[in-house]
Amino acid sequence: MHRRHLLLATATGFATGVALPAIGRAQEAVTMRLSHQYPPAHHMGQAIARFAERVKTDSQGGINVQVFPAEQLAKANENFPGVARGAFEAAAAVNIQWGNTLPEMSAVSLPYLFTDLAKIRKFPGSDAASQLDALLQKRAVRNLMWLYTTRQAIFTSNARPIVKIEDFKGLKIRGLNALTDHGLAAAGAAPSAMPGPDVPQALQSGVLDAGLTDLSAGVSRRFYEFQKFGTAAPYFCALTHVYVNPRWWSGLKPEQQSVLTRAAQATEQEQFPLTEAVAGKAVTELREKGMTVHQQTPEEAASWAAVMQKPVVDAFLRQAPENGRRLLDALQAL
Repeated sequence: MHRRHLLLATATGFATGVALPAIGRAQEAVTMRLSHQYPPAHHMGQAIARFAERVKTDSQGGINVQVFPAEQLAKANENFPGVARGAFEAAAAVNIQWGNTLPEMSAVSLPYLFTDLAKIRKFPGSDAASQLDALLQKRAVRNLMWLYTTRQAIFTSNARPIVKIEDFKGLKIRGLNALTDHGLAAAGAAPSAMPGPDVPQALQSGVLDAGLTDLSAGVSRRFYEFQKFGTAAPYFCALTHVYVNPRWWSGLKPEQQSVLTRAAQATEQEQFPLTEAVAGKAVTELREKGMTVHQQTPEEAASWAAVMQKPVVDAFLRQAPENGRRLLDALQAL
């Protein structure tokens, strides 16, 4: 009878995710299922995998972070409700994926507003990050870490290079989202929101004249096979953040929370040089594959920003009237 009660208690402990008294290492382990959209080979997928390994090592196997990449556990748009409901413990998302659900999350991605690496390095733990953490908490998720994903975009084309702001006029171009598309429209382009995987076919078929994507995605999606020209520009910052279910987090022991927090902070810091290296390698690879890549000069960036930035900032402040201005001020103060 005693053994039956012990087995029942062990099964209950695993179901609730609460660590049990020491009976053996396997019975103590807390499980954290983490869903994300990145392929395992993507530099962000690799960062999350390193976080899981770090947690396993630092907790001596007491916390098992089970990573489900490439939408294996849930689709990207299912991650937030899944974590909020407690269907699984954690997920990762790119900041702009929050859209109208939490428009403030797009603040770091406004054109040319937050692309200085020194400022991006200061973001984790900053007042700006704390403001977003608090807004996420109100949406029933608890933020764990902010991972620097990119600050370099590439504008690609076939007919002619896109270098001057006038080169956008009349171009059918892939947009990022409805918010940042205000900037492309102000430059005279016709932006069309489109998922990244659909862009190569749209470019090859003529549905789009020009592409817009992250530098590393330009390599992984083989843009060099169907686009002659590319302009690499510090156009926007993107951050991938990992968030957890607050009730699950509250059920952890303080020492378990400390292990996860320390692992998150270490992963945040190591991602800065790694992401920069990925961007530099991407430019080299695109050129080696035959694409003519132009690195935008500071003067060119200023001329693009003069046209593109204000319409997007104005739209952002309309979407986030309560918190938008304070958040932008906090970012600019970094």
